[in-house]
Amino acid sequence: MVRTPPKSIPFPSKDQILAFINEHPGKAGTREIARAFNLKNDRRVELKRVLRELADAGHVESRRKKLHKAGGLPEVTLADITGRDSDGELLATPTEWDEDEHGPVPKIRIATPRKARPHEVAGVGDRALLRVQEIRQENRDDEVRYTGRVIKIIDKAKTRAIGIFRALPGGGGRLVPVDKKQLGKELSIPREATKDAQDGDLIAVSVQQQRFGLPVARVEERLGSLKTERAVSLIAIHAHDIPHVFPVAVEAEAHAAKAASVEGREDWRKLALLTIDPADAKDHDDAVHACPDPDPANPGGHILTVAIADVAHYVRPGSALDREAVKRGNSVYFPDRVVPMLPERISNDLCSLRPREDRAALAVRMIIGKDGRKKSHTFHRVLMKSAAKLNYQQAQAAIGGAPDEDTGPLLDNVLRPLYAAYDALKRAREARGPLDLDLPERKIVLKADGTVDRVITPERLESHRLIEEFMILANVAAAETLEPARVPLIYRVHDEPSLEKIEALRKFLDTLHISLPKGGALRAEQFNRILAQVKGQDVEKLVNEVVLRSQAQAEYAAENYGHFGLNLRRYAHFTSPIRRYADLVVHRGLVRAGKFGSDGLPESQDHAALAEISAQISASERRAMKAERETNDRLIAHFLSDKIGATFEGRISGVTRAGLSSSLTTPAPTASCRRAPSAPNTSATRKTCARWSATAPAKPTGSAIASP
Repeated sequence: MVRTPPKSIPFPSKDQILAFINEHPGKAGTREIARAFNLKNDRRVELKRVLRELADAGHVESRRKKLHKAGGLPEVTLADITGRDSDGELLATPTEWDEDEHGPVPKIRIATPRKARPHEVAGVGDRALLRVQEIRQENRDDEVRYTGRVIKIIDKAKTRAIGIFRALPGGGGRLVPVDKKQLGKELSIPREATKDAQDGDLIAVSVQQQRFGLPVARVEERLGSLKTERAVSLIAIHAHDIPHVFPVAVEAEAHAAKAASVEGREDWRKLALLTIDPADAKDHDDAVHACPDPDPANPGGHILTVAIADVAHYVRPGSALDREAVKRGNSVYFPDRVVPMLPERISNDLCSLRPREDRAALAVRMIIGKDGRKKSHTFHRVLMKSAAKLNYQQAQAAIGGAPDEDTGPLLDNVLRPLYAAYDALKRAREARGPLDLDLPERKIVLKADGTVDRVITPERLESHRLIEEFMILANVAAAETLEPARVPLIYRVHDEPSLEKIEALRKFLDTLHISLPKGGALRAEQFNRILAQVKGQDVEKLVNEVVLRSQAQAEYAAENYGHFGLNLRRYAHFTSPIRRYADLVVHRGLVRAGKFGSDGLPESQDHAALAEISAQISASERRAMKAERETNDRLIAHFLSDKIGATFEGRISGVTRAGLSSSLTTPAPTASCRRAPSAPNTSATRKTCARWSATAPAKPTGSAIASP
C-alpha cells in the first residue's frame, strides 16, 4: 500500500521524492508520486520538471514506466555467486551490468533460509535467480548494497573451462584460459591428463580442485586449432556457458516422439499455406496464406492466415525436453553452426513445415480491412500440408515478373493475394508509426571449407517485410486472446527510453542543429521525424546508430508495459516456438484458453512462475546476442588479419582515450576518412584521417533492441 502524506505538506523536496522512490521500488511512477504528495494540475507539471532534473543528475532512471534509483537492480535479478564475506555469507553480483552507464557493479549478500529447500541452497560459482532488496543507507556497514534470496539455481559452479594448450618441455602443459573472468590464472595440466593435445590447440578441460596446492586441469576434449572458424564459435559457446550438447534423456524423448494425427484437430490440408524463409534455412516453422474477404461488409478486405508449428504437442510441461528448452531459452546462431533450443528430431523434422507433408500447427485466422487494421481473429489447432517452400528471393522475383517453376503455379492464386494483404498492412503500419531505424545487418558468408569468404549486407526485400508484418499481427492477436481469457502469458515488452538517455541524445542532436522537444510523452514517431531529416545525408548512419543506442532493450516480462518501438499496447511472441521458449509458453496458453487439449499451460505456471521464467530467458537472449556478436567480431578480425597495412575507407564517429569509434567499408586505393560532425576535431582525429591503417574492423555497436 502506497502511503499518502497529509494534504498540508507543501511541494516535496528532491530528497523527499527520492526517499519515496526508494521506499517503493518498481511501484513509483509520476502518477503515484503525484497522488502520494497530493499534487494536482500545474503542480504535476512542476513534478515532471523536477523528475527530469533528477534523471539528468543521474539520481533516478525510468524502467517499465516506473522510476527507480539510478543504477538499481530489478526485484528479480539473475546473478553470479562470486564468494563469501568475512562472516561466511555468500556474495553475488548481477550477471548483466553496464558499468559505463550505471557505475560500479553492486554486491548482493545472499540470505539462506534456515529451512532452505534443495533448489535454494547455492554455492560459490553458481548462477541463480534472486529476489533482491536494497539495504537502507543507514544500515549498511560495508560496500554491499543489497540482500537477496535464492528463487532458483540456474547453473551450478563451472567445472569446465576452455583455453589454449601450451606444452611444457618435460611433458604435460598448462591451460591459458580464453575467459580471464572465469579463470584469473593459468592451470597446470599433468602429463597423463593432456589427451595428446598439441601446443596451440584449443582444448576443453575439467577443473579439479586439489586439497592442497593450486587447482589442476584434465583435458576432456581437443577442439582443434585456434586458427579455424569452427574454434571461434566454440570459444563463444564455452565462454558464455551456452548449453550445446543435449542430455541423453532429452534426445531419447525427442526420438520417441510420434507425428500428430488429425484427431482432435481441424483438417486444413487443402489450404494452400506456404513457407517463405531465407535460402539457407533448415527449419520452417511458420506458413502464411491470404485471400480476399468475400464478406460484403468488408469491401477490399482480406482473410490472412498464419500457421505455426505445434511445438506444444511434442514438448510437454515438465518433460526432459521442456526442462532443457527453458534452460537454453532460445537457439543461438553462428555463421558456421546453430545451437538449437530443441533437438533436430523436433526442430528440423516433426515441427518443420515441409511441403506436401502432414504437420501439426496452431493457426490464427485474421480478418483485416482495406486499411490494414485487424477487425477480428480466431485461433485453431489444425493439421496442415504446406503447398510450397519458397525463399525470400524467389517470392520477390515472382512478384517482380520473373517466376520460376516453383512460384509460377502459385503466382496468381497464392502469391498475389499475399502481397495484396501486405499492401493493406503497410498502410496500417504507416498510420501506427513504429520506430523505423535503417541499420542493415552484416552477414558473414563462409566457403565450403568453413573459412570466411566475404562479409555482405543482404538486400532488404519486400518479401522480408511481408513476413515480418504478418508475424507481428499474429503476435498481437495472441496477446489480445490471452488477456481477456485471464491466462497468464509472457509478453515481449520494450520500455520507452530513459530520461538520461534522451538527454544524452538531445545533446548529440544539438551538434547537428536538430532539436528534440522537451517534455510530453515520447512516441516512436518523434524519432522517425529525426531520422527523416538526415535521410540521404553523410550523418544518416551515425544518427540511426545513436538513436538505437538511446533505446531501452526489449525483454520478456510477465507484466505488460507495451512495446515502444513497435508502438503497440500489447505484444507477445507466438510465431517461433522452435527457437524461443517464450513462444512455447504463449502456445501453451492458447491451447489452454481455446480448450484445444490437455497439453496447455499448467495451472502451476502462474504470474509469479512466468516472471521467473521471463527473467531467465531474457538473460539467455542477452547471452546469445553477446556470443553471436563476439563471434562475428573475431571472424572478421581473423578475415582481416592478413590485410595489415591495407588502406580502408572509414568514418570516425567518436574519439575516446581507448581509441576511435569508426566504421570500415571496403579496401580503397587511397585513404579516405570523413569525420562525423559529432566527432571531436582533435589532433588525434586529424592524424588518423591523414593515415588510416587497419588491423581489425571497428567494433560494432550492437543492437539495443534484440528483435521485435
